[in-house]
Amino acid sequence: MTMTKEKHESGKEQFPKNTPPIVSAEEWEAARQQLLLKEKALTRSRDALAAERRRMPWLAVEKKYEFDGPNGKVSLLDLFEGRRQLIVYRAFFEPGVFGWPDHACRGCSFGADQVGHLAHLNARDTTLAFASRAPQAGIERLKARMDWKMPWYTITDSFDIDFGVNEWHGTNAFIHDGDKIFRTYFINNRGDEALGSTWTYLDMTALGRQEEWEDSPEGYPQTPPYKWWNWHDEYSAHAPIDPRWVKVLENAKAS
Repeated sequence: MTMTKEKHESGKEQFPKNTPPIVSAEEWEAARQQLLLKEKALTRSRDALAAERRRMPWLAVEKKYEFDGPNGKVSLLDLFEGRRQLIVYRAFFEPGVFGWPDHACRGCSFGADQVGHLAHLNARDTTLAFASRAPQAGIERLKARMDWKMPWYTITDSFDIDFGVNEWHGTNAFIHDGDKIFRTYFINNRGDEALGSTWTYLDMTALGRQEEWEDSPEGYPQTPPYKWWNWHDEYSAHAPIDPRWVKVLENAKAS
């Protein structure tokens, strides 16, 4: 009884004292509409920033990197899994990191929990992978414990040093043309907070969301928005857009 009472009283004390005013429904909606203007401006600003990312110069990756994967040694090009783009998050899971060997870094784990279903990224010709210095046996054990599905590789050389993620987490984006690989963008520190959804990952890539409304350089791959969406268990390579879904979208626009 004593512990329950103390928790209850502690909870009451932590409730903020200087709360906003309580208003009518009409006043609340007016306040929301006023703030919505700023939110829409922020959305447009994010779109413009993503457009600038798509015009960032590329850095050729001349060095050959090698990782350990579930099936043995793989190259950086192998991490693309046959897709055009690759996003690599450097997660801290290795000896010396708080939580080892049962857990990865708490921040990296928090980020891993935010990752959306990978099928949607894959449908935009983009692969997401994690990389750490832990051995594969530890990584597989961790993924099973935490129910994480992303491909996760072991860094075996200077990849983390060369790409600015040897002392702190970070997310690098790459694109390839045949055997030629290019680094296209890098996000770290608080920038990683926003990542996890399909949209935020695509917005950091060289090709973006690949939708027709985007401000992208001429000749970039683009398709109509919404139409490429699918249930994550029904994507298939080169499958035509379902005409029934197109009809749904047309009816929604007409209503």
